[in-house]
Amino acid sequence: MLKTMKHTTLMLVAVATLAACGGDKNSPGIEYMPDMYRGPAVEAYVDYGQDPYYFEDSVVKAQRSAQSARFAPAGTIAWSNDPAKAGFNFPYPYANTPEDYERAGLEVHSPIPMTTETVEKGKVIYVKFCQHCHGETGAGDGKVVTEGNYPVPPAYNGSQLGNMPEGKMYHSLQYGKNLAMGSHAGQLNQEERWLVIQYVKYLQAGGKMPGAAVPTDSTMTTATAASANK
Repeated sequence: MLKTMKHTTLMLVAVATLAACGGDKNSPGIEYMPDMYRGPAVEAYVDYGQDPYYFEDSVVKAQRSAQSARFAPAGTIAWSNDPAKAGFNFPYPYANTPEDYERAGLEVHSPIPMTTETVEKGKVIYVKFCQHCHGETGAGDGKVVTEGNYPVPPAYNGSQLGNMPEGKMYHSLQYGKNLAMGSHAGQLNQEERWLVIQYVKYLQAGGKMPGAAVPTDSTMTTATAASANK
């Protein structure tokens, strides 16, 4: 009897092993309790709601239509131990008001010199956080707009945003702008905001460094060329 049980056990182990191997090299075969080691994919900006078994449907549906991302607690300050970046440790002193939005446009300026290197760093951030709405060239034709039927944002080099001061850009990243653009203070630290603003300024200038030389012809005077370079 014992010998028969051993043979049966060996046969079951052999069958399970062969079945687990399978013929498809991309298949994991038979998995034992896969949820224990492969967690489900969860979207960061989706609230899946409470279990309807314990809560009313209205509560569940309300949660599932709400954004799950949360702002940092009031007074939270991102900290850097790099002495060269100590200025980024201070909180933003302007309030979310129309008056302070205008003040920021006049008083807030980037502490980072604009170079080709910083513009390239800003582009990396732009592609991750801005391009889906504002488009590759800042024309307002990102996938969220063209395929998601969201309102078209103004072009960066257009009449509405073409001359927007960097201080207003920073203020908009801090608090959001109107109903279409939310705050990015929870996604980008202060340094990252200034870097992406530099790339936006690059797009404002038509894909070149602000102040770069413009083509001149025989009819353009020195004063006109200087004005065009500003």
